Amino acid sequence: MPNPSITTRSPALLRQVGIVVMPGFSLLAHACATEPLHVANLLYGKTLYRLTSYSCSGETVTSASQQTVQPKASIDDSPVQPDMVLVCGPAKLPAGIPDELAAWLKRLAAAGVVLGGIGGGTEALARLGLLDGYHATLPWQRFEAFAQAHPRVRLSQQLFEIDRDRITCGGGTAAMDMMITLVESQHGPALATRISEYFVMERIRMGDEPQQVPLRSRLAHAPESLIEAVQLMEANIEEPLTTHELSEHLGISRRQLERLFKKYLKSVPSRYYLDLRLQKARRMLRESDRPAGEIALQTGFSSAAHFSTAYRNHFGMTPREERLG
Repeated sequence: MPNPSITTRSPALLRQVGIVVMPGFSLLAHACATEPLHVANLLYGKTLYRLTSYSCSGETVTSASQQTVQPKASIDDSPVQPDMVLVCGPAKLPAGIPDELAAWLKRLAAAGVVLGGIGGGTEALARLGLLDGYHATLPWQRFEAFAQAHPRVRLSQQLFEIDRDRITCGGGTAAMDMMITLVESQHGPALATRISEYFVMERIRMGDEPQQVPLRSRLAHAPESLIEAVQLMEANIEEPLTTHELSEHLGISRRQLERLFKKYLKSVPSRYYLDLRLQKARRMLRESDRPAGEIALQTGFSSAAHFSTAYRNHFGMTPREERLG
């Protein structure tokens, strides 16, 4: 659960937020993290968040797209003690983290400052041991390498994670969902909704939603027959195929197909297929006003009752509770 220091609702509280930019950072992720806070101030009519950008030396920093940002201060010349610091780094960090940055982040952690990682910023915090024992996430392209290098971090594949005094996200537009969620926890859903409307967002994505990793990247080392099996499943959500029908389409035995799923996806075909259907149902419940019975039929369930039971067993809540929550 999020730390009360992050999510305590206090309209009168001015929060000092620092953004550390590292060379090669994503300009998109940086904007998605900072603009919601700026707009929160604008719409509320009062400064809720005071933003200060930092670099190691205070000099101009060049982004991955070769655009430059001029920080307000160097990390050795911080005008105020920040309440939260977000590290915005390149997707793949260089071999070393500057000593002065490492020392500063460790001092902030010891002082109880909330630390966040955006893009490669998650790896920067992990290298310093500042994410040990925390749930954290980062861009999907780095999942495998990160998991091997940082086994003490509880890596997730979600859009973002808010765990006690650490916040991390998958980079890109996930940073906007994370920051609007943070604003909502601190200042209520009405302001969060107005911010999303300001940016013409269809909805605020929730942290428990998985990052959309391309199929061939997820199954990069898997046989082509397994990739084709998953593609068939994704193309036949409304009228699911049986495991026998899938194996016939692929020209392999049912036993071979089950072995492939167990080896590469740690599941059986029927269970994996059910998860795909329920994940689509969850998106439809969150993104549309369609009746649950209609969603049940569109995701391959024979009745609303069957759908509700399967949904509750998988997510721990009924479709109706999902909408109310």
